[in-house]
Amino acid sequence: MSADGQPVLIEITGLTKRFGSFTAVDTVSFNVARGEVLGFLGPNGAGKSTTMRMLAGFMIPSAGTASICGHDVQRDGVAARRVLGFLPEGAPTYPEMTVTGFLTFCARVRGYIGKELTQRVEHAVDLTRLGGVLLQPVETLSKGFKRRVGLAQALLHDPPVLVLDEPTDGLDPNQKHEVRTLIAQMAPQKAIVISTHILEEVDAVCSRAIIIAAGRVVADATPAELQRRHPSGKLDDVFRQLTMEAA
Repeated sequence: MSADGQPVLIEITGLTKRFGSFTAVDTVSFNVARGEVLGFLGPNGAGKSTTMRMLAGFMIPSAGTASICGHDVQRDGVAARRVLGFLPEGAPTYPEMTVTGFLTFCARVRGYIGKELTQRVEHAVDLTRLGGVLLQPVETLSKGFKRRVGLAQALLHDPPVLVLDEPTDGLDPNQKHEVRTLIAQMAPQKAIVISTHILEEVDAVCSRAIIIAAGRVVADATPAELQRRHPSGKLDDVFRQLTMEAA
């Protein structure tokens, strides 16, 4: 349980990833409870996406463990993925499929059939505002719409845990606002991790922020607590200071 009595849904302990002699992620540890929206911040190459992939079970760690709702992502990967909605970097899809065809395929993979399948797809489409492009092949969509298709597949099964890697990448200002509003609406019932380099995203939707630099956690606090660490009170100044010190 967290300090405020909410169940811990994500547990990461000593997570490490080495590529030869290079350590991309170095003994990262943190927990996320239901109701928390964690901003996972860092400069390019800091280890954000690598950490997200290990948490989602798509990359095997060199050391350490990660679990989702009590399921170890390596030893009990199928159970962990059932309770996870994952939006990876780039949101890979089948580009020749239409939007509705792709989401229907994803719902079938999740085990839905018949009326429930239709309802799941329609609900995800409504949440991500994809109604106007349902019959278009994914490859013909703009980067922003492709991102929304990726988000829709992550939400299909209404998972208790969401791991979103750059969820607003490529979206216009109105679309960013819509996605951030959606995240805020879902937050009380889920544990959400947002990997991002957009500092305004942290102010907009995150209740907590972790800053990672050179593969290590250099800060873990609320956005307000982080802002108090620099005389300017600006998150971007805190981010710059901490990442430079870690370099």
